[in-house]
Amino acid sequence: MKISIYHNPRCSKSRGACTLLAERGITSEVVEYLQAPPTPDELRALLKKLDLPAEAIVRKGEEVFKTHYAGKTLSEDEWIAALIAHPVLIERPIVVCGERAIVARPPAVLADWLAALPAAG
Repeated sequence: MKISIYHNPRCSKSRGACTLLAERGITSEVVEYLQAPPTPDELRALLKKLDLPAEAIVRKGEEVFKTHYAGKTLSEDEWIAALIAHPVLIERPIVVCGERAIVARPPAVLADWLAALPAAG
């Protein structure tokens, strides 16, 4: 099963997800999205796999959100542009397997999700 994880090494939840994958013997492709933000098309594809709108993966506790976006109503394209411009706003970790993805917070959510995946991934 091919797994990718959108990872921020400074985030304890993100590190926890990496640890959980490793403990289960699952090798994952690590995407450090703060260093290499997704393109708009990549983000749209990720959102489709998550089955979520862009606003649903916005970290609203971040200072950049409070400063630039709090209280504003943005379109889907505007949220995507905001997430690309400020990747720190992207919720983490996001784990992807095939055409499925999950925001893996808390780690128990990831464990349950992994258990439900088909063996072939």
